[in-house]
Amino acid sequence: MVITPNIPNLPFTIQNGVKYFELIAEEVQTEILPGVFINAWGYNGITPGPTICVYPGDYVCIRVYNKLPQPTSVHWHGLNVPNVMDGVPEIEPSPKIDPGTYFDYHFEITNPPGTHMYHAHYYTVLQDMLGLEGGFIILDPEASTPHIDRDYYLMLSAHHLVGLEQGVVKQGIFNIDPFAHSSNFFMINGRSFPYTSLLPVKEGERVRLRFGNIGMMNHPIHFHGHQFYETALDGNAVPPANQRKMNTILVSSGTTRDIEFIANNPGRWPLHCHFPHHVSNNMTLPLGGMTTAVVYE
Repeated sequence: MVITPNIPNLPFTIQNGVKYFELIAEEVQTEILPGVFINAWGYNGITPGPTICVYPGDYVCIRVYNKLPQPTSVHWHGLNVPNVMDGVPEIEPSPKIDPGTYFDYHFEITNPPGTHMYHAHYYTVLQDMLGLEGGFIILDPEASTPHIDRDYYLMLSAHHLVGLEQGVVKQGIFNIDPFAHSSNFFMINGRSFPYTSLLPVKEGERVRLRFGNIGMMNHPIHFHGHQFYETALDGNAVPPANQRKMNTILVSSGTTRDIEFIANNPGRWPLHCHFPHHVSNNMTLPLGGMTTAVVYE
């Protein structure tokens, strides 16, 4: 089972062999630090939106309701879907979803197991940067070998909050400037350190970490105390002979990266973006931003 800390998996029903999901695109208010709230856009009341988990061969119908003040669409990033279901109305026959209406995206899962994403693809610069994004995981029905004991999905995001002087973090409700060329708050699954969730493991376990990045920035993610192997990129498995052993991996904009490691060095180990500005909250000096910790139980 894939766990997205702080983010639920999207529930579904099955009718005549089809898996039915529902996403509601709407304005949301979310807490990125204790007492620090942002006005954002998201799905089903949160940003990032709920994680969608399916299997190869599933036939899915994802009904997307639009409760936003402007048209929207959803792009299934990295998935092989029919042109009309791809969610880019300005180019494709895929329709935009007007406010107060819905559209049913229906397609068969033909990709192999892997890590993907979904996000808005209409008025993209505004809607993506306001938070319309989520994870899309194609699970392995064979529970691949070697066995994975812990499987975490981590979505990386960044926003520029307005109304705060640089070097200041205070409680309140803040708007996002989606057109800013820089960000002042950096998040994992919608939260900034120290409000991010810990990633518990046990000694000897094989752990997979899945990273996703829809935003406009790249993030070199560094893991302390361990070496890991890159086992997949953009939802495509890396053959064992080509897997690289490393301790820092670049998660570029628009990409997903999977890494695996053996939990063989007990402790409380940081996992963070290595851009110094990305591990601060609005340039404050204490550690913050795009940081979490792997913790041995």
